[in-house]
Amino acid sequence: MKHGGMASGAIERVVIVGGGTAGWMAAAALGAYLAGAGTRITLIESSEIGTIGVGEATIPTIRRFYAALGMTDAEVMRACEATAKLGIRFVDWKPGTSFVHPFGRFGQDLRGIDFHQYWQKARQAGRAAPLEEYSLGAMLARESHASVPLPNPPSQLSVFDWALHFDAARFAAHMRAYAERAGVARIDARITDVTLHGETGFIEAVTLDSGERVAGDLFVDCSGFRGLLIGEALGTPYRDWSHWLLCDGAFAVQSERVGEPPSCTTVTARTAGWQWRIPLRSREGNGLVFASDFQGDDEARAELLANIPGAPTMEPRRLRFTPGRREVAWARNCVSLGLASGFLEPLESTSIALIETGIERLKQLFPDKGFDPAVIAEYNAQSAEEMERVRDFILLHYHLSTRDGPFWQACREMTLPDSLAAKLELWRARGAFLRYRWEMFSPASWLAIYGGFEHLPERLDPGVAAVGTDELAQGLEQMRAAIARTVADTPTHSEFLATVDGAAAEPMRTSA
Repeated sequence: MKHGGMASGAIERVVIVGGGTAGWMAAAALGAYLAGAGTRITLIESSEIGTIGVGEATIPTIRRFYAALGMTDAEVMRACEATAKLGIRFVDWKPGTSFVHPFGRFGQDLRGIDFHQYWQKARQAGRAAPLEEYSLGAMLARESHASVPLPNPPSQLSVFDWALHFDAARFAAHMRAYAERAGVARIDARITDVTLHGETGFIEAVTLDSGERVAGDLFVDCSGFRGLLIGEALGTPYRDWSHWLLCDGAFAVQSERVGEPPSCTTVTARTAGWQWRIPLRSREGNGLVFASDFQGDDEARAELLANIPGAPTMEPRRLRFTPGRREVAWARNCVSLGLASGFLEPLESTSIALIETGIERLKQLFPDKGFDPAVIAEYNAQSAEEMERVRDFILLHYHLSTRDGPFWQACREMTLPDSLAAKLELWRARGAFLRYRWEMFSPASWLAIYGGFEHLPERLDPGVAAVGTDELAQGLEQMRAAIARTVADTPTHSEFLATVDGAAAEPMRTSA
């Protein structure tokens, strides 16, 4: 059977173009997945091309990714100068306030009705604490504590998850070591030419600066913003989302660490964008994401440097980007991952997560040499929908912010994508969550942002009327107190890191 003019048969040669986080994650995962299949995997990267290396924040899926490769949390954390991340703390997005988006639940549901409905009833009566005080993950992050969750949580109050802050260059090196043990071959070279089949337009081979020609059946483009294969060679268009996501650049810088490392990423709203702070073991990663139409380079650089607690250890590096995605992530016999497939600002630490899901999707839909169009179409549909859902979640933060200034006003006044507008309307009308296919963020994450901005529904679920206000307030206080006790009994982040360095971390004790 044939598709696209190519004979069917098992893929024999996979060529990954580009190293870094995306390339070596793909190499490690595909090396494990194709072990014993006789498939040759080659990764081509140039050691002349440097990396930013300011520190990377992740979401909990990263731990599932490396666990599937047989790696432990302690192993990865020690290798990558990692700290624990239990959520993201948003500062001044609503001026003068801060809140945490945790990796976990809020409160306990009752009688089939979501917790936030009861919380909103008590809040209207002046009988409720802030929403995050009913989330163990949020309070651990706010107090800079950390622990391993219980394997079998006794209640919803005990449910939380965690991720890592790590040195992305070290993580890529860790993935590389694993991939090379699995038989992945590395070539240190630049690509000077890409050869396409005269009839099908499929990629046949790439030519290196040494003159060597590397042929393949399946090509994985991890070449970054350039999109050497997917964009330059195959001409796949780029769908520009800058009319929604106004930020188009950043300054990134490393700095000395000051004080105890928090167990969360901090993102602080600024004049025309936001600033990140990512704590590693011996330093911090910092950056300012901004919209160049509203703030010049000199002003942005100065705003970043004025708001870093520790002394910078390098000159800030200027980055430029266009938010959006490739029209298709998989074109002909080329699958793009990471920045080659698209870019969304790292407000919710989704960059590596999108690499993970792209790799997992490729494994689930791994082709043969026939490259069946149905397989490619499904991969592209899933990829596009997932990117759009993440885009909407990031947009939500800007739309709900009440900050002053031309940039923030422009964010509030723009016409939203229909998919996000529908979610907001349902939430406003009924406090209900609209879920689409391929959503990276659960209703609990949407609730964290809605609650943090105090953007609450106009009506309560009528079912909450069955619980009296006094009874409800008493129940909420018991939840809040149980979480507070658990946090007090949990190690500080520094203590937790010490246990990671010494041995496997122990699960937390809980009264929640």
